[in-house]
Amino acid sequence: MPPYPLYLTIRGAAAFAGSTAWTLVILYQIQSAGLNPFQLVLVGTVMEITCFLAQVPTGIIADLYSRRLSIIVGYVLVGVGVMIQAIPEFAVILLGNVVWGIGITCIEGAEEAWATDEIGAERAGHVFTRGAQIGQLATVLGIGASVGLASIQLNLPLIVGGAIPVLLGLVLIAVMPERHFHRAPAEDRTTFHAMRDQLVEGGRAVRMRPVLLSLIGAMLFLGLSSEGIDRLSQAHLLESFTFPSLGTPEIWFGAMGIVAMLGSVVLTEVVRRRVDVLQPRRVGQLLIVLQAGSCAAVLAFALAGQFWLAVACSLVAGLLGGVAGPLFTTWVVSQSESRTRATVFSLVGQANAAGQVLGGPPVGWIGTRFSIRWALGAAGLFVVPAIALYGIALRRQRRTVADEPPVPESV
Repeated sequence: MPPYPLYLTIRGAAAFAGSTAWTLVILYQIQSAGLNPFQLVLVGTVMEITCFLAQVPTGIIADLYSRRLSIIVGYVLVGVGVMIQAIPEFAVILLGNVVWGIGITCIEGAEEAWATDEIGAERAGHVFTRGAQIGQLATVLGIGASVGLASIQLNLPLIVGGAIPVLLGLVLIAVMPERHFHRAPAEDRTTFHAMRDQLVEGGRAVRMRPVLLSLIGAMLFLGLSSEGIDRLSQAHLLESFTFPSLGTPEIWFGAMGIVAMLGSVVLTEVVRRRVDVLQPRRVGQLLIVLQAGSCAAVLAFALAGQFWLAVACSLVAGLLGGVAGPLFTTWVVSQSESRTRATVFSLVGQANAAGQVLGGPPVGWIGTRFSIRWALGAAGLFVVPAIALYGIALRRQRRTVADEPPVPESV
């Protein structure tokens, strides 16, 4: 199958499965498994510790052996990890997150690197943006499926949402090409020395690109923020507000997710048409604006005293974050080389995982000891240093462009 439509198909299937599984997972963990705020965050922290430990090894394997193989194995593990969590026991949910975490690290970085190699770096920005749009539309469908399945049984979305990635991985065995990847020589692939060298080379690539250092630092602080926001937002609405009598919480959470995704589709299309993703400076400027808006929305969500205001703030934060994701990926792609790209993305993912590991437990403790409002406020403030690091990356980007030698005129 040609790589461009296949990438879009993968993005759509993965997004549909993810939204089916995760839209109401917090509600499931609260109502069926009986988790408190600290346990809710601890589940995510265990997953992120797994991602932190597995991120670089899986990225190196993708760069040395095969990105195609890494992606296929990753989707199978992701699906198995999701289905395990359908058993409403705290320890079993933790185990499922470990399996899921290993799987997702096999995919992250390898998928972007595979698409860039097979489709071409010059088209990567537009491809990632279009893939994000397909993913957003599929997410809307997945949200509807999640609500429908949860109305039958609250753990059913996890079973269905886990089966789809397993099926996707099996299908990719037959249809996924890998024509432009050059694996390391056999004698190098069989030694840990080669993995160490690949990691060192990836680290050197980051050090040689000051912009990448700033972006990785920004991802660390975004990780510090995201764990508390992701794990406690639904709990905040359930604990702090009375839902309107029209519809159950499942329906309201589903409706909120659909509105956020449809808004992201529209805003992403505006960005695709108005912003030249081949110009990293423009991408950086827009990321600063989006992240600042998201930070303000999270803080307003934490402080909101009315249900509708809280819902609006939550939607704005999710919408802006959904648009920022592919832009960040595009910026990293523009600063990395093919031979180390998967490793660079793994370092980015490891920074995010480290941030979530470091930020999750304190935020969860604040939510249990004081209130979820205080926990969300603390999580929102972690975004501020990320915005500052985006600004530093943007200044470094300008300096890099200014230092480039002029292109000689043709005679």
